[in-house]
This record gives sequence, structure tokens and C-alpha cells, in this order.
Amino acid sequence: MKPIKTVCIIGITLISTLGFSQQRDYSFTLDQAVDFALDSSYVAINSRREIAKSIKQKWETTSAGLPQINGLVDYQNMIKQPVTLIPGEIAGGEPGTFVPVTFGTKQQMSLTATLTQLIFDGSYLVGLKASKVFVAYNENANEKNLLQVREGVISAYGGVLVAQEGIRILQSNLETITSNLNETKAMYENGFVEAEDVEQLQITTAQITNDLRNAKRLEGISKQMFNLSLGIPVDSKVILEDDLKSLAEQSIGMLLQEKQFNLENNVDYRIAKNLTTQRELEVQLEKSKALPRISGFVNYGTSAFDNDFVFFDSETSWYQSSIFGVSMEVPIFSSLQRSAKTQQAKIALDQAKTDFTHTTQQIRLELDRAQSNFKYAIESYHTSEENLKLAEGIEKKNRIKYTEGISSSFELRQAQIQLYTAQQEYINSMKNVIDTKVALETVINAPDLLNNSTDQN
Repeated sequence: MKPIKTVCIIGITLISTLGFSQQRDYSFTLDQAVDFALDSSYVAINSRREIAKSIKQKWETTSAGLPQINGLVDYQNMIKQPVTLIPGEIAGGEPGTFVPVTFGTKQQMSLTATLTQLIFDGSYLVGLKASKVFVAYNENANEKNLLQVREGVISAYGGVLVAQEGIRILQSNLETITSNLNETKAMYENGFVEAEDVEQLQITTAQITNDLRNAKRLEGISKQMFNLSLGIPVDSKVILEDDLKSLAEQSIGMLLQEKQFNLENNVDYRIAKNLTTQRELEVQLEKSKALPRISGFVNYGTSAFDNDFVFFDSETSWYQSSIFGVSMEVPIFSSLQRSAKTQQAKIALDQAKTDFTHTTQQIRLELDRAQSNFKYAIESYHTSEENLKLAEGIEKKNRIKYTEGISSSFELRQAQIQLYTAQQEYINSMKNVIDTKVALETVINAPDLLNNSTDQN
């Protein structure tokens, strides 16, 4: 029994080792994370599938006008053959009487192949154009999805860095305030300060401790959100190689405001244009329904007849047949139904044109807003950076004054709270620079994701 037990333990150990070895750790710079998400995120994968579906739908439309061949196998067994009455005199009987007879064989089988070909159909021609527009629409929708994926990944990446930077600052603050608290306790025990001084620092220490715990929880959630945006398991271990300050400074250095804006590059503009074109084709489609539809066919078949099932015997006789034909369906009068549908399509086209104009103006507004937000984010970053330096100096001076007995613990706590607020504003300002830069890039389509991916391929 011992050898078997040993083998089982070894087997379980190997399986566990293999299982843990399959867990993958990741390490990304921001650009690497974006590239990874554009290829592997859940949104990107399904977006590519939408394009694949539209291409298949385009071929489905195209194939409707190409030759179609169908085969038919037909077998009939007349269990009770129909009876026909014929005049009796034909069979040698009395005039005025009838003789029951049956015609044909009890069983028959036929094999037929039919080729059909659409010769002319206005609706088909319009459908071909519409299928191309539909593919273009899905390609633009895919680019919009990729821009949103990119924006989401950058925001999530920054969110993790903000959480990590917040933890670092809170840990540093906690070490400082704990040291101050210990020193104040010692001074209180020796009668140099009052109990209120200790209590003020205890309040601050407790608050920072709670904030630190919460920041660590938020870091875990931020990492999960980041992993989700990448399309990897939320519990995967990921290392971020870039830091928040360098990313913010890189964003400021790009000077995206100076990049010339081309309305044609905006994805929403192109999607609105696609929708307008689709409405134009719908008008053409309704008009084309008044045109004749011409199609042709040719078939070839063979049939066999017998009272018994002998259709697979070599002696059975098969009789050939073939038909060729052309048909033309001409719409003549529809009680103004086609006219009503055409008018509906024209109204829908007018609505699409109005929506297109609205979208164009909305994009221009979004551009102005994005530029304004980006400039304000840069200004806020510089202001918060200066404010942080001032707050650090004020807190340091108050700490020295408090140690020397010049200022109260209340004044020290106020200076510390001011410092902690400045620290948080500084962190948030860096992320805001990154987020507003990405928002501006999305409006002007600075990444030009589809063209860049094509160039790389």
C-alpha cells in the first residue's frame, strides 16, 4: 500500500505544480497594455467578429444573383391507386354503363436538377451597394470600439497607478504621523504637552490608517478593472512598468492642441455618413421595386415507373426530360403602396441628413470641449504641483513650531490635513492630464488605429 500511496502523492504534487505553472504573470508599459488590449480584449474580439459577419452577409447578398442549382429526388407509392370510370362501350360493354379502370403504375421515382439565374433585378443591384456600405459601417464601428478600448485601458492603467501612488504617500504620512504621535506621548508623560495634543494626533493617525486600508482595497479593485479591460483573468498578476508622473509629463509634452483637426478622421462623422448613405440606398431600393424582375431557369430530370420497387435495378427504364424557361415579373399597380414606402424612405433620408448635420456640429463642440479640458488639466497639474510644495513647507514649519512649543496641535493637524489634500489633488491632477489627453486623441483620432495596424501588417 505504501508504494501506491507514494505514487498518488507524487501525482497530486505534479498536477498542482503544472496547474500553478499555467498561471501567467504579465508586465506592461502603457503602450504595451494598449496594444495587448486592442488584440485580446473582449470588446476587440467581438468587434472583429462583427466585421467578419458583415463580410459574410455581403457574400450572401452577392450570391443571390449568381447561378443557383438545386436537386430534387421524388418517390411516390400509390397505396390505393385512383379509379377512373370510362364509358362501357369503349371496353365492349353496354352503352350507358361505366367500367372502373386505373391508369399508370403504383410506384414512380424522379430525379431532377434545376439551374436558376437572376438576369435583372433592381433590388439586387441596390442590395450589392448596401452590403458594401454595411461592411464600411462595421469597419468604422470597429475603429470606434478600439478607440474606446484604448481609452478604457489608459484610464484603468492610470487608475492603478493612482491607487499605488496613494498607498505610497499614505504609508509615508502614516510613518511620519506615528513618529510624531510617539514623540508627543513621551512629552505628555513628562508633562510637557496636554492630553489634547495627543488626541489630535490620534485622530489624524486613525484617519490615515483607515484611508490606507481603503486605498489597498481600491488598488485590488483597480487592478481587476485593468485586467478586465485587457481581456485577461481578473485575478492575474500584472506589473505596471510606467509611473504616473512620467506619463503625465509625456502627455503634456505632446502638444496635441497644435495637431490639425480633420473632420473626416473622426469616427462618429464617418459612421453618421454611413447611415446617411444607407438611407439613400433605401430610397433607391423602394424605387427599384417598380422595375421588372427577369430570371431564367433550365432543368434536367429523369423518371422511372413500375408497380414494384425496381428503381435500383439495371434493367429499369428511365425516361429523360428537360425544360428551359425565362420569366419576367412586371409590377403594374400596387394601390400606391410602393409610393408610400418610397415617401417613407425619403423622409428617413431627410432625418438622416439632419442627424448628420447635428453630429458634425456635436463633433466640433466635443473638440473644443476636449481641448479646453486638456488645457485646464495641464494648468491644474502645474497649480497642484506648486500647491503641494507650499503645503509641504507649511506642514514642515508647523511641525517644527509644534515641537518647539510655539504652535498648537490643532494648528499642526490643520497643516497636515492641508498637506494630505494637496497630495491627493496632485495625484488626481496627473491622472486628469492623462485622461483628458486621451479624450482629445479620441476626438481627433490621433492614434488612427486601423491605418496604423494596416501599416504594421
